[in-house]
Amino acid sequence: MSQGIGVVGIYVHNQDEALDFYVGKVGFKVHTDARNGDYRWLTVQHPDQPTFQLGLFRPQPPTVDPETARGLDEMVAKGAMPPLVLVVDDCRASYEQFSMRGVEFTQQPVERFGSVDASFRDPSGNGWKLIEARSVR
Repeated sequence: MSQGIGVVGIYVHNQDEALDFYVGKVGFKVHTDARNGDYRWLTVQHPDQPTFQLGLFRPQPPTVDPETARGLDEMVAKGAMPPLVLVVDDCRASYEQFSMRGVEFTQQPVERFGSVDASFRDPSGNGWKLIEARSVR
């Protein structure tokens, strides 16, 4: 039996804006963009990880009530959600590449814990860490 995680979702306040950010600036590709009434199932994936999807979801009915949706939007905007991690070969080069595409960083690359990392947030407030992959010796 084969098992594993296929989709991890984050909340975004505007799916079109999130799609532009993740595809146009971060370099992901659209996997699924399907609608059912007001509900939109939108996932993207990193080109080097074709079996894993990042869901860009609106907090809305039927998954949560309107009051909870407003609260979730506020929490995400404040950066209250745990950061996501994107492992890269060269953090400084990725920082430069992402910056040229318009990604605004909250932390420039810094060396620590035996690696290099940098931080940015998406338009909804979700935090990301770029972490340089450590070479195995």
